[in-house]
Amino acid sequence: MGGDHGPPVVVGGVRDYRKRDGGEGVRFLLHGDETALRVELTKAGLGDDVCQIRHTDKVVAMTEKPAAAMRRGKGSSLWNAIEAVKTGEAAAVVSAGNTGALMAISKLILRMSAHGLERPAIVASWPTLRGVTAVLDVGANIESDAEQLVEFAIMGEAFHQAVHGVERPTIGLLNVGSEDMKGHEEVREAARILREGGFGLDYRGFVEGTDIAKGTVDVVVTDGFTGNIALKTAEGVARFISALLKEALTSGPLAKAGALLALPALRRMQQRIDPSAINGGPLLGLNGIVVKSHGGADARGFGNAIRIAVELARSDYLAKVGHSLNRLTAVLEQPSASPPDPAKETSQ
Repeated sequence: MGGDHGPPVVVGGVRDYRKRDGGEGVRFLLHGDETALRVELTKAGLGDDVCQIRHTDKVVAMTEKPAAAMRRGKGSSLWNAIEAVKTGEAAAVVSAGNTGALMAISKLILRMSAHGLERPAIVASWPTLRGVTAVLDVGANIESDAEQLVEFAIMGEAFHQAVHGVERPTIGLLNVGSEDMKGHEEVREAARILREGGFGLDYRGFVEGTDIAKGTVDVVVTDGFTGNIALKTAEGVARFISALLKEALTSGPLAKAGALLALPALRRMQQRIDPSAINGGPLLGLNGIVVKSHGGADARGFGNAIRIAVELARSDYLAKVGHSLNRLTAVLEQPSASPPDPAKETSQ
């Protein structure tokens, strides 16, 4: 019931997912107003064999603060959908609703997957010259210490394996330069732990902003403040380029003729840079699979978020992350995991 468009996009997303991905063996529980949902299911030609409705007339507003949503949200469509994952009735939940409320209620109901984890991280699948790069965190945690950045690396590797099928993803820490002495203390300490921790990760060192689109590594790790700005900047640039191309290719008869000849290539390009094609950011670190769709996503975008949820649910992602995070706890308890000597840092 959330997002900018509510049931039309959610039901449309189910239809889009089934059309593009087949949807074999996947059924849907739609939590919300039954009357509104029935109208959209009829339009989409989807029956009870595919979608079942769990009626509630209680909704968490897009403007509601997370604390208020936690207090008053019980029985809402958002709360009930997450509860279905906890009880095992559903394998995953996808929502285009209030991000803060989704995160807070998910953490309350599902809990974190490992001791010491504070908040989930949101991961984005970023189109690059080499395919797709996973970038996290893109908005859940404004500030992140070294331990959290290492947690993101562990979760990002498992996500990339599960969703993008890369057996051994490469990992980089986003920084202002590739040299070891660059960046603030937390990112340098995270780099040390990743190098010395023995996690079995293919850590490649620091990467810069330009490396994301190049696809220099499969997983880029950063704090949520930097990641969210980078993500929204990239989405804005993609729409800007699309608008410029449209303007240039419709500027006159010759331009239109050239555009007609290049139409197949232009469509392939548009599909690669379309933000809808990468919609769907899982909240990593929870005891359950929760995927956040952009509030303004169209049906194609919501369908992509569903695909990510299905692929995570069918993988061993949760078990792999739990094992690796327990190993991180053991490493951090060792004396060698203590912070670097400030005197040495000053001399460098």
